[in-house]
Amino acid sequence: MNKCFNHPICKNESETEYCPACLQNGGIVPKDYIRSNLENSFTYHAPKSDQPQRYEAIRNKAKELAHMFDELCPDSREKTIAQENLEQAIMWANKSIACNE
Repeated sequence: MNKCFNHPICKNESETEYCPACLQNGGIVPKDYIRSNLENSFTYHAPKSDQPQRYEAIRNKAKELAHMFDELCPDSREKTIAQENLEQAIMWANKSIACNE
């Protein structure tokens, strides 16, 4: 058995690309899966166990890289974009922990 191609939204296993529910829906994630994903994305997830320490570890590593960008890169639009994308990377990494554990 494999994971459905709509994983991680669809948690079903499948013998083909899509589980029967997604396949019946034309390979599109059924609305109940979309709704549960929306609920998960727009719900506050209180930190649990070691999550705060992991968030901080991610931020600290990113801060090191941000300082490297600041030291090695000339002030420019590209440097600003690199720093903004680093901020986004931290956000998405932390969200992956918060929403999937």
